[in-house]
Amino acid sequence: MENRKYPIGPFTAQETYSPEELRHLIAIIEPMPARYRELVENRSPEDLAKTYREGSWTVQQLIHHVSDIQLLHFLRMKKALTEPDYEVVTLINMDAWVATPDSIAAPIADSLVSFDGLTRRYVYLMKSLTDEQLAIKYFHPVRKLWFTQAQAIAMSAWHVQHHLAHINLALAEA
Repeated sequence: MENRKYPIGPFTAQETYSPEELRHLIAIIEPMPARYRELVENRSPEDLAKTYREGSWTVQQLIHHVSDIQLLHFLRMKKALTEPDYEVVTLINMDAWVATPDSIAAPIADSLVSFDGLTRRYVYLMKSLTDEQLAIKYFHPVRKLWFTQAQAIAMSAWHVQHHLAHINLALAEA
């Protein structure tokens, strides 16, 4: 069951990331909207209602969630860059967010469009960060860890891969 919860393994941040490692992480994030779109855009409502394990979110909810979290990651980065007193990350109740009417019933096309646009802006911003900006830290009270912007980029790359694997599992079910 754990391999269905964390099909690519749980997120583990490195202490530091080299410029090449950061370029690689950004290169993972950049094409993800297209990869998600290719995987789900012509799926039936029955496919979108599938789950990757008992009690998990549906494919539809996952698509909306990934778009929502891309927005959250972008927001956190912008706040950290522009607000010197931004020390505690903005949190959301993910389970509550995926239970709202838009996450349950809105067309996934809407979130695929927003995921694409957000990712373009987010990637542009990530590529522009200086070493000093990449070192900006903030506290994640749920994980009980301080994260640098570089580590946040790594978490973003993990997140989009993590849920892509969930969707692949759900769609592979008979």
